[in-house]
Amino acid sequence: MARDNSPKERQKKQLERKQGRRASYDRILIVSEGSKTEPLYFSEIRAAYRLHTANVEVRRSEPGTAPIQVVQYAKELFEYGDRHKNIQPRAFEQVYAVFDRDDHRSYFDALGLAESLDGILRNDAKQAVTFRAIASVPSFELWLLLHFEDIQTPMHRDEVMRRLRQHIIGYEKGAGRAFATTRERLEVATQRAERLAERFTCYTDPEPYTGIVALVKLLITLKA
Repeated sequence: MARDNSPKERQKKQLERKQGRRASYDRILIVSEGSKTEPLYFSEIRAAYRLHTANVEVRRSEPGTAPIQVVQYAKELFEYGDRHKNIQPRAFEQVYAVFDRDDHRSYFDALGLAESLDGILRNDAKQAVTFRAIASVPSFELWLLLHFEDIQTPMHRDEVMRRLRQHIIGYEKGAGRAFATTRERLEVATQRAERLAERFTCYTDPEPYTGIVALVKLLITLKA
């Protein structure tokens, strides 16, 4: 019997081999508002803890930075995949849309849309998919600042940046190494963020809040 060596068959076998090499933990898709800062931060964590790249996919929101665009793109990327990025349709058990409160008009709509999708979508194994918004009030940099200061009151994003730069000299969005710079203070930041979460939620704007802590804890506890 002749061996089928067609391009379609080779592609199928390559996919099967890739899936066979995938680690045993859930496949996770992270889509962020930021084009560099957040993707670099989560990619740093992935590298630091040797998380399998076939399991943890980190992407920026290509359509735009508005929260509703982030959530919609995360949904579309999950449902349809992207062959140019080697992302297969419905190839995840968990999807996270990461965005800031800032002054975005679509912020609360994005939170609502994410909630409506949680447990509704089905992946390639016919399993219900976790779909969560990971929001920060006012911004992602609050999470970094918590590594150095115990923030308890509302703060504008510009003030967050000013104070963060007092601790990380020359900090700029997208510069990279944010995780490496703050890693030794991760435990105290986690405690501070969790105390904030006991008082506030992503809905209690303008009170300080960050859901980044939950996603970071998830990633660092995965088994490589």
